[in-house]
Amino acid sequence: MNNQQSSFDINSAGFLQYPPVSFLIHGLDLGLVFALAYMVLVIIGERRTLWMVRGFIVLMLATAVSNWAGLRLLHIALNSLVTGSAVAMAVILQSEFRRLLEQLGRGEILQLFGPGRRSIPEPDSVIDEIVDAVKELSQNRTGALLILETDSPIDERDFSVPGVKLNAEVSKELLQTIFQPKTLLHDGATLIRGSRIVAAGVILPLSERTASRQLGTRHRAAMGITERVQACICVVVSEETGSISLAQMGNLNRPLTSSKLKELLEAKLNPSEGEGVAPPIPIGNLGRQIGLRASAMISRILRRPPPSNRDKN
Repeated sequence: MNNQQSSFDINSAGFLQYPPVSFLIHGLDLGLVFALAYMVLVIIGERRTLWMVRGFIVLMLATAVSNWAGLRLLHIALNSLVTGSAVAMAVILQSEFRRLLEQLGRGEILQLFGPGRRSIPEPDSVIDEIVDAVKELSQNRTGALLILETDSPIDERDFSVPGVKLNAEVSKELLQTIFQPKTLLHDGATLIRGSRIVAAGVILPLSERTASRQLGTRHRAAMGITERVQACICVVVSEETGSISLAQMGNLNRPLTSSKLKELLEAKLNPSEGEGVAPPIPIGNLGRQIGLRASAMISRILRRPPPSNRDKN
């Protein structure tokens, strides 16, 4: 019996060492590693997170080079740093990894390779309420700062102070009341998620870019949060001039009329026909989808941050 088992093991090992089979196994192994890495990058696709991943990759490459060059002490130090960085990233990105595990547990593996899902569509009535409130605030020269989520919820760690929870329906009257100078919450930003006002009095990180003297703290805060988080836009009303601005990805679009603001918000918040939940991806197109999205993700990781140019008036 033992001889038969040994013979079977030898034959199996010989079969696996057959060149075509060995090539397929190594290719499958490498492909699965790339697929796993790609899924993780899709889940944690924020710009600031991608720079963390880039730094981690640099550490891993430096560790491999030090080992190849025979720099034993440097290799030990870098290897310890890589291990500590991996643990730190697991702690910092725990919500992203939890979302990845939840999707895997629900069997939504193929959805990771397809177009991302949009958040709950913003009804036209919500946009109308926001635009009407901004128009009134602009006419009265009342300063205001609104954060509108466009995709996934913003992590509270991106805020300097998360503000006061409200969880109220969006309405013109409530928005105008929040930003009245005598209220306690008027100095901060108001966070809007879908058709709900999630929080008010949110303190945002300021942009470090050199800005025009015409831009106040609200404008710099809008630039700062949209630089850190891509899944949001900010509407700013200047307290001095009453001008309306829209911030996206660290850039300001100003000055805007109320009609132009409504047009831009509808383009960003209202999905076009056919959007929404991503349709199932045919298995035949899965490889092409993986290749396209992986190349885009790699280019985002390796891309340098834009230079800090002076904002134009």
